[in-house]
Amino acid sequence: MPNIKIFSGSSHQDLSRKIADRLGLELGKVVTKKFSNQETCVEIDESVRGEDVYIVQSGCGEINDSLMELLIMINACKIASASRVTAVIPCFPYARQDKKDKSRAPISAKLVANMFFDIPVDNLYAEPTVLKWIRENISEWKNCIIVSPDAGGAKRVTSIADQLNVDFALIHKERKKANEVDCIVLVGDVNDRVAILVDDMADTCGTICLAADKLLSAGATRVYAILTHGIFSGPAISRINTACFEAVVVTNTIPQDDKMKHCSKIRVIDISMILAEVIRRTHNGESVSYLFSHVPL
Repeated sequence: MPNIKIFSGSSHQDLSRKIADRLGLELGKVVTKKFSNQETCVEIDESVRGEDVYIVQSGCGEINDSLMELLIMINACKIASASRVTAVIPCFPYARQDKKDKSRAPISAKLVANMFFDIPVDNLYAEPTVLKWIRENISEWKNCIIVSPDAGGAKRVTSIADQLNVDFALIHKERKKANEVDCIVLVGDVNDRVAILVDDMADTCGTICLAADKLLSAGATRVYAILTHGIFSGPAISRINTACFEAVVVTNTIPQDDKMKHCSKIRVIDISMILAEVIRRTHNGESVSYLFSHVPL
């Protein structure tokens, strides 16, 4: 593809390389460093004049640094006369702070969104890859039940359940404070079925581990968890290791190599082919909506 450059931020270079390999391209040369006062410095080390530039940077690791680095890279490419600059953000930073849940609480996700969302945005979905993984890796998937660990994910699990033609259930949770669940109630029948917990992200994993125990005590034969973003901070890995999961499946929007060394239950779905295809389609002016329901070969 002519007139296209792909650059990687420092947050997830392995995913960036996979995307570039998929497109038959080399990653652009960029130098990232910090001054002694911890300011981020980025140098684009090759010409981008007249190029269609894509910058891959996930909201993980040192999130504030990753976000600032992305903004600086975008600005550097713009003032270097790139014809178009597109940010590819596999995991959106501050996405978990997406609502005002108490007085004087900020909506930090909206604050970050305002930096990007006054321009065209394509929101990509992991659902097609999740469906593919379920059909290929769970032999009893026709007798499974899709479970949401909270009321907010009801739309997500009903969509997956409809496409698999199976039932769904819901777990209602009450929190005393952030990352701490008070009690949970299961709505639905999981007896003698494979239960698949589906959520957008898991951080400390307290909720999904409690949910897994609830499902097993309610008669589920096996319990899987499928999560778009596996943050896995704090006690998450030790909780997964002691929980009753057959597997905890995540996409590689966040690097998982180190976590997998300490937890044999983690499985990773590679989404580089989706991101590569959306870059190719955007560059060529083709429709992106095909990827909302299909996994590229």
